Amino acid sequence: MADSWVNPAERLGTDLHLELAGPGSRRAVLARALRDAVRDGRLPPGTRLPPYRSLAADLGLARNTVADAYAELVAEGWLVARQGSGTRVATRAEPARPPRVPARTPARPAPPAHDLRQGRPDASSFPRSAWLAAARRALHAAPNDAFGPGDPQGRPELRRALAGYLARVRGVRTTPDLIVICSGFAHALRLLFGGRVLRGPLAVESYGLAFHRAVLESASVRTVPLTLDEHGARTTELRALEGVRAALLTPAHQFPTGGPLHPERRAAAVDWARSCGGLVLEDDYDGEFRYDREPVGAVQGLDPERVVYLGSVSKSMSPAVRLGWMVLPGHLVAPVLDAKGEREAWASVTDQLTLADLIESGRYDRHVRRMRQRYRARRDRLVATLAARAPHIATTGIAAGLHAVLRLPAGTEPAAVEAAARHSIALDGLAGYRHPDATMPSFDGLVVGYATPPDHRYETALDALCRILPPA
Repeated sequence: MADSWVNPAERLGTDLHLELAGPGSRRAVLARALRDAVRDGRLPPGTRLPPYRSLAADLGLARNTVADAYAELVAEGWLVARQGSGTRVATRAEPARPPRVPARTPARPAPPAHDLRQGRPDASSFPRSAWLAAARRALHAAPNDAFGPGDPQGRPELRRALAGYLARVRGVRTTPDLIVICSGFAHALRLLFGGRVLRGPLAVESYGLAFHRAVLESASVRTVPLTLDEHGARTTELRALEGVRAALLTPAHQFPTGGPLHPERRAAAVDWARSCGGLVLEDDYDGEFRYDREPVGAVQGLDPERVVYLGSVSKSMSPAVRLGWMVLPGHLVAPVLDAKGEREAWASVTDQLTLADLIESGRYDRHVRRMRQRYRARRDRLVATLAARAPHIATTGIAAGLHAVLRLPAGTEPAAVEAAARHSIALDGLAGYRHPDATMPSFDGLVVGYATPPDHRYETALDALCRILPPA
């Protein structure tokens, strides 16, 4: 009688190709080979395997070796064994599908030959030894509760250290109970507006970071631009803005144009907030880096109940240390903590303890003084180079911070930015910082960060910058 057709899943599989190689005992090698055969589909679900005696004879193995390998795979779920039907590949052991070829991800652009982007401190200057020593001291001294669930307000050690430091260096009037630790300025904005602690519309300066405007927009906050001039934002315009009860300012060093807020305008902003029950949000992003004189104290010192003071270590140390702070009026502390929530992913406790030790030991002050000297020398070198090679290009703003704005002849900014890209120079044109609704006159300029290049590349970067500047 002729053989009838038999489903491949019912065949005995005596011609079983197995790769018996690799480390381990003979049982382990056989079990691995059988798993691989199931994974790649050579042994489909339902396939009956040879009796262990037959397979042992075919492979030249001891019967117990094959029986033990079968038993192991049955226990793992790869095979099933039933009386009268032999050992089969389990129906749930689906063969592996061919690996999916991932969509081609866009290639990351090569790093620029000359990095002159704003807001980036010299990465090589991070105080590694001081940070490591502070971390060791802080961890050794930390109480056990520091390694528990944590406090959304931040570690008391850091809040105490910041209260003293900010009072001494920036004239901030506060106590540890009024400070909330966050992971940076953008996080503070998300908590204040995304958490509905404050609502828009919000007055902002006509030039600022588009990223911050995007954070506010994602929280459905409309921003209203204030005019800027050489004395900073015209805060007298606040009284005419209908519905606005909060204003975001960079008083110490307007970002990015570089001017300080005039004393009368500082007072006008606070008087407006008092008159309407509003708030001034003070972004003190680089207030410690003033080179021509002592830094001006924070606006917060004029009225702690009407100013929210915001700071971080992203400029003084590194943006990689995700630590910032909000110094709040008393009535905002509880709402901000509610917005953070009990399970909010707040900043690392160990980093908070380390920064607290750096501040209390005086090592943070020493680091800031050292960086102030370095960045001042960098800025002086930039100004001197422009005076010698491009005297028609003015450097605007005060001697402060980690960047400068180069004033360009009208209409030349797009070509200069394009030339910079061609020569692998990373920098920004001023137009990218302008508020889309700003009505004040615009001017052409380049925002040049002088902190990022390593010392041995700085002169080369300045030379490349001069070569892409428009002629007189």
